[in-house]
Amino acid sequence: MSPGKTDAAGERTVVSNRKARHDYELLERFEAGIVLTGGEVKSLRGGRGSLAEAYARVRGNEVWLEGMHIPPYEQAIDKRTYDPIRPRKLLLHRKEIERLIGKTAERGLALVPLRVYLSHGMMKMELALGRGKRSFEKRQAIAEREHQREMLREAGRRR
Repeated sequence: MSPGKTDAAGERTVVSNRKARHDYELLERFEAGIVLTGGEVKSLRGGRGSLAEAYARVRGNEVWLEGMHIPPYEQAIDKRTYDPIRPRKLLLHRKEIERLIGKTAERGLALVPLRVYLSHGMMKMELALGRGKRSFEKRQAIAEREHQREMLREAGRRR
């Protein structure tokens, strides 16, 4: 879904991380709130922001989003002191955080941000627990996808 489009549930995707599905095998998804400043929210509403280098980390009993780039809002007053890639706190239920602490302690599991979206006026983030794919697994997934497309094409020709 492209930025700015509204889906059936009334959610509007603002920023998405398309590369995450290619680089990780996604096991479990979570919805989290994000602690943002007003200028960051306005910048995100304008479709500006990047999740390309972003990742989430559990520190203590809190989950933090690091590496997400949100450029300063043009009309903002505090542009000089603004840090576009500052760590941002994610809001999850205590039970979810405890579960994430246990899961991320396992070898090879990471918290991957998938998308930032507006839901009923609130900025939310979809996180996934993912296991990194190795290069041969990525090639295998691409070959599988191309095979499926070819089968659908052939089925369409026969009709």
